[in-house]
Amino acid sequence: MTRKEPLASVIATPAARAGRVKAAEGAPRKRGRSEAESLDAAEHAAPLPSPRQGAVIEGINVDALLKRLHLANARRMWRSLIARAEAEEWSYEQFFAVLVAEEVAHRQQTRIGRLSHRAAFPYLKTIDDFNFTFQSTVRLQLLGSALSPDFVTQGNNLILYGRPGRGKTHLSIAIAYRAIQNGFDALFVTAAELIDELSAALREGRFADVLATYTHPALLVVDEVGYLTYGTDAANMLFHVVNERHKRGRSMVFTTNKPLPTWGRVLHDQDLAEAIVDRVLERGRLLTLDGPSMRTKHLGLDDPTTLATSTQPARVSGIDRHEFPEPTSLPVRM
Repeated sequence: MTRKEPLASVIATPAARAGRVKAAEGAPRKRGRSEAESLDAAEHAAPLPSPRQGAVIEGINVDALLKRLHLANARRMWRSLIARAEAEEWSYEQFFAVLVAEEVAHRQQTRIGRLSHRAAFPYLKTIDDFNFTFQSTVRLQLLGSALSPDFVTQGNNLILYGRPGRGKTHLSIAIAYRAIQNGFDALFVTAAELIDELSAALREGRFADVLATYTHPALLVVDEVGYLTYGTDAANMLFHVVNERHKRGRSMVFTTNKPLPTWGRVLHDQDLAEAIVDRVLERGRLLTLDGPSMRTKHLGLDDPTTLATSTQPARVSGIDRHEFPEPTSLPVRM
């Protein structure tokens, strides 16, 4: 749509517009124009300000108003956007739509960055980075529900089980990052960090405040359950978190290399461990990751053919064996 009026005229003050109209009333009419057309032409004849000019247009300080409205991105780009609109002959609707869309996109990206930093990810991984080729039990379709907004709004849970290096932490971070993209906040913590911090808080009388840190986020990722040795109160600390989140219907993702029946030995309390698993799986499911370790697959350590015992005697690297080895012990004399 071809624009007939410069964009600067839409933000002119009423006084300025009235002044131009009054000046036009006494001006001679051009041949071929009606009186209304002459008034309209005079009113909108002000040239569009150059992007390099100041921020004051027709008595309005655009930068100050955008700053007051906390439209930081619009304040940075409105000059260049006006120049583009003039060059491409945008309509007012097009200009306004692009300006608003750019502001919304900038705010969304800023929010994602802020929440990702607050989530305390050890590194950032997305679902697109995960290689499902080596997995026989887990496919992207199985994780579809965990990547949707419903996973968080419905308070669903997930336990990722597998040997080290199978991508459990990668998937848990990817699920939490997708939750952030969907508009929720998330927190990543290892089981050891969570248990140690809650134990210290209990001794120092800060337990309720620290517990709220782990019960408030919409999604909590507890990584590496069973990797390290925990104190005798481990089950009690973890149960408080799981129970509070279960009552509030807030989502949890756990990663572990231990079968669920052994969590009692890991957490030093079989009854509490069963209660934890029971609450997590009431609105959750267990996914097992198999395949080779992502860290050492280039070495082929998970290939059964490489684990066969060698018939060649072992030797120290760089030292050749003697063709006729000397005896290592003296004969026993009778």
